[in-house]
Amino acid sequence: MTEDVLTRIEGKVGRITLNRPQALHALNTAMCRAITQALLAWRDDPAVELVLLDHSGERGFCAGGDIRMLAESGAGDGKAAREFFFVEYRLNHLLFGYAKPVVTIMDGITMGGGVGLAMPSGYRVATEKTTFAMPETGIGLFPDVGGGWFLPRMPGHIGLWLALTGARIKAADCELVGVATDFVESARIPALKAAIVADPAALETILTEFEADAGRPLIAAHQDEIDRTFGVGSVEAILAALEAADSDWAREQLKVLATKSPQTLKVAFRQLRLGGAAASFADNMALEYRIGARVVQRHDFLEGVRAVIVEKDNAPRWDPATPEGVDEAMLDAIFAPLPYDEEWSPLPTQ
Repeated sequence: MTEDVLTRIEGKVGRITLNRPQALHALNTAMCRAITQALLAWRDDPAVELVLLDHSGERGFCAGGDIRMLAESGAGDGKAAREFFFVEYRLNHLLFGYAKPVVTIMDGITMGGGVGLAMPSGYRVATEKTTFAMPETGIGLFPDVGGGWFLPRMPGHIGLWLALTGARIKAADCELVGVATDFVESARIPALKAAIVADPAALETILTEFEADAGRPLIAAHQDEIDRTFGVGSVEAILAALEAADSDWAREQLKVLATKSPQTLKVAFRQLRLGGAAASFADNMALEYRIGARVVQRHDFLEGVRAVIVEKDNAPRWDPATPEGVDEAMLDAIFAPLPYDEEWSPLPTQ
């Protein structure tokens, strides 16, 4: 059986390659454990100066997590789903505070779980093939893996717009909002990797030499409108602001938001408010774990997976069907602390 993650040391570089191309490198629990194990082994190893994270094949970096497994578990006791979140969020946190440079190559689709690997990395290289998105509201999940920390820290209210609409953005926009630190043409990525392996100490110089022009960010034309319509106090207020704006762009956003889970829109709105105010990344991940532990067993996630991934009729029947139907008590129950012995915690420091 082929390994889903390849880990090895080349020169002074620890290399992690996602190797599940048939599933667009979607993460499962075993993959998260394997990456964590490698990072822990290299953390205090003087032979490793830098970590390089990439993917095999042509089809993209990482499309997310193992959604079918999460739904199957959520339809039962939810134990496997909670274990996945627990392990994955520990990996996200380990990357966030990692003592050595981590370079992630986002050459292609970078969504959901892939964002959770890329965003905590110190160096995030986009190419013209990069497509970044947090599409979870469309399946009744929520923008997790640190989305509550990174999205509200983007310029203006772009992060909330990305979270609620699941909008896909390309490389120039990734640079604009801080998702990408560098842009390199896809054809030059093999040479970039070889240069980093040959001389990891020269990373900054190498990235400067390979840097290309990503072009004009498309979001820039809509930044003012995003801030005006998404910078208001509730999901209902956002919808009203978009109605009032009455522009082609606003009408398109309304059309998109109408397809999303109202429960998830309100969960994501509150999540980003709380995550934006969180004192630490660990605090944010503990919050996201509480949400994740609960939403995987709720109707909207199971229904979203059925409609979008399993039966593909793209006609989910959300319950509640409108944002007004999602009351504060429902949200309070989703966000409430878990029993003490079920809460998330970071990896113990070695």
